[in-house]
Amino acid sequence: MVLTPSAHVHARKLVELLGSWNGAARPSSRSLSAAVRQLVLDGRLPPGTRLPAERELADALGVSRTLVARMLEGLRAEGFVASRRGAGSWVKLPDGERGNDAHGGWFPTEDTEMLNLAHATPNGPPELCAATDRARLRFPEQLSGHGYQPHGLRVLRERIAERYTKRGLPTGPEQILVTNGAQHGFALVLRMLVSPGERVLVEHPTYPNAIEAIRGLNTTPVAVPMVDGGWDLELLTANLRQTSPRLAYLIPDFHNPTGVRLDADGRARLGRALARTCTTAVIDETLVDIDLTDDEPPPPMAVFTDRAILVGSASKSFWGGLRLGWIRASEEFVQRAVVGRAALDLGSPILDQLVLAELLCVADQVLARRRAETIERRACLVAALREHLPHWSFRVPDGGLSLWCDIGAPVSSRLAVAAEQHGVRVAPGARFSVHGSLERWVRLPYTLPGDQLVEAIRRLAAAAAAVHEAPGPSLLTAPIA
Repeated sequence: MVLTPSAHVHARKLVELLGSWNGAARPSSRSLSAAVRQLVLDGRLPPGTRLPAERELADALGVSRTLVARMLEGLRAEGFVASRRGAGSWVKLPDGERGNDAHGGWFPTEDTEMLNLAHATPNGPPELCAATDRARLRFPEQLSGHGYQPHGLRVLRERIAERYTKRGLPTGPEQILVTNGAQHGFALVLRMLVSPGERVLVEHPTYPNAIEAIRGLNTTPVAVPMVDGGWDLELLTANLRQTSPRLAYLIPDFHNPTGVRLDADGRARLGRALARTCTTAVIDETLVDIDLTDDEPPPPMAVFTDRAILVGSASKSFWGGLRLGWIRASEEFVQRAVVGRAALDLGSPILDQLVLAELLCVADQVLARRRAETIERRACLVAALREHLPHWSFRVPDGGLSLWCDIGAPVSSRLAVAAEQHGVRVAPGARFSVHGSLERWVRLPYTLPGDQLVEAIRRLAAAAAAVHEAPGPSLLTAPIA
């Protein structure tokens, strides 16, 4: 389906988004097409966005109208632009199978030659098949009922609650709502607590799909910058006071994408700040199990404040294909969420819930293997970067699934375009930005097998060399938007 035009991007803004697209000596329709395509793939030109007229864009870019016309013609052929006489041109995503790649590699690709470093999702554990076999034995007993479980199966809620209790947060099954992933849980909380026009405080950078969920409700994300060591709690507290957000979305456990973790003292300070400003926080615990240290982990945020709603997921701990997550909150909030959920869906798949319940019985075994594998892959990625891209800087995180790399110049979107041409996909820093900035940064997951990680970095180094061979006058001096 072709979307009709909705929002309009002015030529001046599009030029700003494109940045140093013409680093080569002579601008070409091909390089301009690649840059616009990357903006679409990054989500910074959403489908339905009306593009400037050819002459207007040509004047703003300082190129010929013929070059712009050829660019649009190429993007129409690839399925990224649609045009209609009298209505102009607007952004769309490719139809059919190419639509699978329309997220810039955010999801896996069927192209076996392409190495995908744009998503940070591990493979399923070997215990998954045995857990599925055990779940099948329990499945027939569910068939006598209607199959709708808006709270989630009790056996699964009990096992999730037990894990919170073991982490130092006493929890009963009545405080758990099973959802279709953490993103679904966050979207449900947003719908319940935030109205259009209100503000939601987020870290900067942050998880891109959270930004999309916030904007999808016509609410405004308020970005609080992260600092080298993690969170500037004074700045965060000041923003809570000054902007009066209706909700905050925070990732204190191996923050995505930076990988840092907020310690217990920091959680206590954050809890006091939330209480003083009467701000409810959604705490994303998607990566809490990917702890690659032997240290005692800090307690969940809900230990420090009753204004924390915890959202968890099976995707990073076990497997993304299960598509299950959960909300941990007060019993009263869970009951309200069950009622509000009916507007979105009527429950999560029963068989998947039975499988996850079985996996939780062997969670320690599964997670021990996951952590050992992740430590090995992290070391492999670090070694490859230090060999092939030694000028890049990064902090080796204590957990999570990716490195947040400073590439030394504001060219990550250009690098992503070049990397695609070298057979590797990466997510540029702008993907994690509220305002499309962070062009000095790129996120690199260590979820692929070691040999694939080494080859991916070798290809990425070749792409980086291609970007820097023809830097143009503004490559190293262009400001970060």
